[in-house]
Amino acid sequence: MHIEIALVALFAVATAVALVARRFKLPYTVALVIAGLALGTARAFEAPRLTKELLYAVFLPGLLFEAAYALEFRRFWQNKLAVFSLAMPGLVAAIAMTAGVLVPAVNGLHFVDHYTLGEGLVFASLIAATDPIAVVALFKTFGTPKRLAVLVEGESLLNDGTAVVVFSLVLALVMGKPMSLSLAILDFARVVGMGVLIGAAVGYAVSMVIHKVDDPMIEITLTTIGAYGSFVAAEFFHYSGVIAVVTSGMLCGNYAARTGMSASTRVAVSSFWEYLAFALNSLVFLLIGFEVKVEKILEAWKPILIAYVSVLLVRAIVIHVVGFLLRGTRERFPLAWANVLTWGGLRGSLSMVLVLALPQEFPHRDLVVAMTFGVVILSILVQGLTMGPLLRRLKLVGISEGRAEYDRLKGALSAVNAALVEVEKMEIERGIPKVVTDEVRAHYARRADEYEEAVADLHLKAERLLEEDRLRAARRALIAEKDALVTAYKSGQIAEESYEHLVADVDARLFELEAGESDGH
Repeated sequence: MHIEIALVALFAVATAVALVARRFKLPYTVALVIAGLALGTARAFEAPRLTKELLYAVFLPGLLFEAAYALEFRRFWQNKLAVFSLAMPGLVAAIAMTAGVLVPAVNGLHFVDHYTLGEGLVFASLIAATDPIAVVALFKTFGTPKRLAVLVEGESLLNDGTAVVVFSLVLALVMGKPMSLSLAILDFARVVGMGVLIGAAVGYAVSMVIHKVDDPMIEITLTTIGAYGSFVAAEFFHYSGVIAVVTSGMLCGNYAARTGMSASTRVAVSSFWEYLAFALNSLVFLLIGFEVKVEKILEAWKPILIAYVSVLLVRAIVIHVVGFLLRGTRERFPLAWANVLTWGGLRGSLSMVLVLALPQEFPHRDLVVAMTFGVVILSILVQGLTMGPLLRRLKLVGISEGRAEYDRLKGALSAVNAALVEVEKMEIERGIPKVVTDEVRAHYARRADEYEEAVADLHLKAERLLEEDRLRAARRALIAEKDALVTAYKSGQIAEESYEHLVADVDARLFELEAGESDGH
């Protein structure tokens, strides 16, 4: 089958799966993998191979950039200690422990002869990268705390880069490249650090150009350059392309978009990246299903099951240890969150591509490939399908009865208020007769009163909705306080020492507000 026909067929399948998933309320990515498995087993048509070159050239930069672009840096930075702990030292510890658990188990059950610690470390490092797409989509559906979603997304964005770098170093060591521990640490710091610098340079350059133009098409193109250009530049110089594109994406999303784009351009750029992420995710999760050979998975079910349990057990230990260490800090998170973070550590396409990139002469390569594919499929199907019930059981579901109606009314009220503001502008401009603007204002004022009355009724029925509005109002007021302080400092009305003290106080109150909001969920 020609590649263009295969792509049309894949998109047609993805569309059908999306409709079915919505109808039966299944996680979309899980449904895609199931469809891919079914079509691949039936050999319905020949799909493109999910190679490292395809993932790196097409899928990974776009997916990483979209996630980083949409991640609010302020929230990310407020949780930096937790995110960095999970994504770097936590990930390295997980790799070491996974190998330590898996190697004796594999050797003890005699699946293969002489499964070494080095081979175990290679498997542990390539399976370490998490893919939270299905989980974050469920978070949005169920209205779980935003801070929990930030922890999941932030950890995934950073641990992808960390896992790729550690995998490369461990593989080189196992394949005979001489390397000391100190040299490995320095190499890790160099690859990651230069990835950050290259991503920051590309993201800043793109942001500067965006500040000078006002054309949605050009600005969309510039963000595309920021995504793929940062990745290609870092990989060309043998640094971390993953870290580079994450850095570039966060700069473009939190600096260029907020200070250099008009409101209409921000909508256009966000819409473009949302669609691109949807398209890329649809293809990559279908291709995961196509790539897996069910018969080989069934043949190796015992080592796959042991690997899956080992990976899950070690993740639980790391998450709970990090949570315990953070208990005395402002970034602490409750036990229920630790359970969600553990169960939400799904594995995805990056692990599969890394294992396919193993050299043919790698010892026990077939076993490592089978274990990787099996763990990825199990994590997507088992954890992806049970995440919703887990969130309900842990009472982390923020959507109450009447939520859809409440959201509809709030959206309608915002639209009506915007129309009333526009009527005020028309009166000031005096371009339309007053008798006309009075009629229009009266019409929209009546609608606004109706919507406000309906919202008040929902507040009486669901105290939680009223509390959310209180939190939203308090947050907006605190942000206004901070903006006023920044303006006063820049205009010379207050001294630097007073400014820093006052801003620190506002930040502390803002953090307490959001921590209280999260705990309340």
